[in-house]
Amino acid sequence: MLNDYHIHALSHGEYRHTMDWLSLFVKKAQQEKLSEIGFAEHDEFRHLISFDNIQQVKEQFPEIKIKTGLEVDYIPGREDEIKLIKASQNWDYLIGSVHFIDGWPFDHPDHKGKFTVSDIDEIYYKYFMLVKQAVETNYFDVVGHLDLVKIWGNRPLTKTMLYYITPVLKIIKDSGMAVEINTSGLRKPVKEIYPAPEIITQMYSMEIPILFGSDAHHPDQVGMNYQEAVLQAKRAGYHEIVIFSDSKKQTIKF
Repeated sequence: MLNDYHIHALSHGEYRHTMDWLSLFVKKAQQEKLSEIGFAEHDEFRHLISFDNIQQVKEQFPEIKIKTGLEVDYIPGREDEIKLIKASQNWDYLIGSVHFIDGWPFDHPDHKGKFTVSDIDEIYYKYFMLVKQAVETNYFDVVGHLDLVKIWGNRPLTKTMLYYITPVLKIIKDSGMAVEINTSGLRKPVKEIYPAPEIITQMYSMEIPILFGSDAHHPDQVGMNYQEAVLQAKRAGYHEIVIFSDSKKQTIKF
């Protein structure tokens, strides 16, 4: 039993939650033999979510569980806003993600050049400090694409990835949050799953729960590269994932 809890049917606002469009995501999930999916739009487009149409799709496809989440950008100073967002709907789960470092959208292709003129180790340090702060808010259920900072293939020069991430994993463990195994990195220049295999192994040793996500922005991407995700998770020792309903966590075998 596998889930894909990171689906953006609205993409970056260019699509709409029509019944026909939402149905395409569900049908692709069925083809991929997924037991659950979750529509988790970017929070900036939450005003475009059609909860009525999502409910109708649930009724149209009772054989697959469909959840409603949200991916929320953590930026220092947004804490009160995020608290209101969390309370605004009965979300099944919230994904907390970091896409900005001091206002820099580091994962946007138009802004990746800054990696070539900056201290890479400082970038990694700042990124994981922001992830740590996001976890410490206790507003999120899932950490999104944990090591997204590697997206363009830039790696820390003086320290290992685990040096930066292990203190964050300790905070994640204490928080009870799950970490997604996100396959979208395989579609990016880094050509590596988020998080990296050695991080997944470290997570397993710390008993940090996981779930799966494709970060799909189109129906064709639902469940994409899950064979690799499952392989890496099982190599690390995982045989269970978590699912969410009303922010309540449950563990199932996969």
